[in-house]
Amino acid sequence: MKVFKSTGTSHSTMRFRAKIEIKLKLGHSDPEGETTSRLLKELGYRVGSVNVGKVYNITLEARSREEAEAKAEEMCRRLLANPTKDDYLIMIEEGR
Repeated sequence: MKVFKSTGTSHSTMRFRAKIEIKLKLGHSDPEGETTSRLLKELGYRVGSVNVGKVYNITLEARSREEAEAKAEEMCRRLLANPTKDDYLIMIEEGR
Protein backbone atom coordinates (compact mmCIF):
# COMPACT_ATOMS: atom_id res chain seq x y z
CA MET A 1 0.00 0.00 0.00
CA LYS A 2 1.38 3.41 -1.02
CA VAL A 3 0.94 6.43 1.18
CA PHE A 4 0.82 9.80 -0.56
CA LYS A 5 1.87 12.93 1.22
CA SER A 6 0.06 16.10 0.25
CA THR A 7 2.24 18.73 -1.36
CA GLY A 8 -0.65 21.14 -1.98
CA THR A 9 -1.85 23.94 0.21
CA SER A 10 -1.66 23.63 3.95
CA HIS A 11 -4.68 22.23 5.77
CA SER A 12 -4.64 25.33 7.94
CA THR A 13 -5.90 27.57 5.14
CA MET A 14 -9.36 29.04 5.21
CA ARG A 15 -11.56 30.32 2.44
CA PHE A 16 -12.27 34.04 2.28
CA ARG A 17 -14.36 36.25 0.01
CA ALA A 18 -12.86 39.52 -1.10
CA LYS A 19 -15.11 42.21 -2.49
CA ILE A 20 -13.02 44.84 -4.24
CA GLU A 21 -14.57 48.07 -5.47
CA ILE A 22 -12.58 50.07 -8.02
CA LYS A 23 -13.55 53.68 -8.75
CA LEU A 24 -12.00 56.64 -10.50
CA LYS A 25 -10.08 59.12 -8.38
CA LEU A 26 -11.56 62.60 -8.06
CA GLY A 27 -10.79 64.79 -11.02
CA HIS A 28 -10.66 61.98 -13.59
CA SER A 29 -13.12 62.01 -16.45
CA ASP A 30 -15.92 59.41 -16.31
CA PRO A 31 -17.52 59.47 -19.77
CA GLU A 32 -19.63 56.38 -19.06
CA GLY A 33 -21.00 57.96 -15.88
CA GLU A 34 -21.69 61.25 -17.68
CA THR A 35 -23.54 59.44 -20.49
CA THR A 36 -25.55 57.41 -18.00
CA SER A 37 -26.49 60.54 -16.07
CA ARG A 38 -27.61 62.31 -19.25
CA LEU A 39 -29.69 59.33 -20.42
CA LEU A 40 -31.36 58.89 -17.03
CA LYS A 41 -32.34 62.58 -17.12
CA GLU A 42 -33.74 62.13 -20.64
CA LEU A 43 -35.86 59.27 -19.28
CA GLY A 44 -37.29 61.65 -16.67
CA TYR A 45 -35.24 60.67 -13.61
CA ARG A 46 -34.01 63.47 -11.39
CA VAL A 47 -30.40 62.43 -10.85
CA GLY A 48 -27.20 64.30 -10.19
CA SER A 49 -23.86 62.90 -11.14
CA VAL A 50 -23.36 59.20 -11.87
CA ASN A 51 -20.06 57.46 -11.24
CA VAL A 52 -19.26 54.10 -12.79
CA GLY A 53 -16.94 51.61 -11.15
CA LYS A 54 -16.11 47.93 -11.08
CA VAL A 55 -16.72 45.34 -8.38
CA TYR A 56 -14.71 42.12 -8.16
CA ASN A 57 -15.94 39.27 -5.97
CA ILE A 58 -13.01 36.91 -5.45
CA THR A 59 -12.87 33.69 -3.45
CA LEU A 60 -9.38 32.98 -2.14
CA GLU A 61 -7.56 30.83 0.36
CA ALA A 62 -5.34 32.20 3.11
CA ARG A 63 -4.18 31.28 6.59
CA SER A 64 -5.73 34.39 8.18
CA ARG A 65 -7.87 37.44 7.46
CA GLU A 66 -4.70 39.55 7.44
CA GLU A 67 -3.13 37.32 4.78
CA ALA A 68 -6.33 37.46 2.71
CA GLU A 69 -6.30 41.28 2.94
CA ALA A 70 -2.63 41.36 1.91
CA LYS A 71 -3.33 39.10 -1.08
CA ALA A 72 -6.28 41.26 -2.18
CA GLU A 73 -4.14 44.40 -1.81
CA GLU A 74 -1.45 42.82 -3.96
CA MET A 75 -4.05 41.85 -6.60
CA CYS A 76 -5.15 45.49 -6.77
CA ARG A 77 -1.61 46.81 -7.08
CA ARG A 78 -0.56 44.24 -9.68
CA LEU A 79 -3.64 43.98 -11.90
CA LEU A 80 -7.06 45.21 -10.85
CA ALA A 81 -6.46 48.94 -10.27
CA ASN A 82 -4.48 51.57 -12.10
CA PRO A 83 -2.77 53.61 -9.36
CA THR A 84 -2.68 56.68 -11.60
CA LYS A 85 -6.45 56.97 -11.93
CA ASP A 86 -8.14 54.46 -9.59
CA ASP A 87 -8.98 54.22 -5.91
CA TYR A 88 -10.09 50.92 -4.42
CA LEU A 89 -11.81 49.55 -1.35
CA ILE A 90 -11.26 45.99 -0.11
CA MET A 91 -13.76 44.15 2.09
CA ILE A 92 -12.89 40.66 3.37
CA GLU A 93 -15.23 38.14 4.94
CA GLU A 94 -14.81 34.50 5.82
CA GLY A 95 -16.21 32.14 3.22
CA ARG A 96 -18.73 29.44 3.93
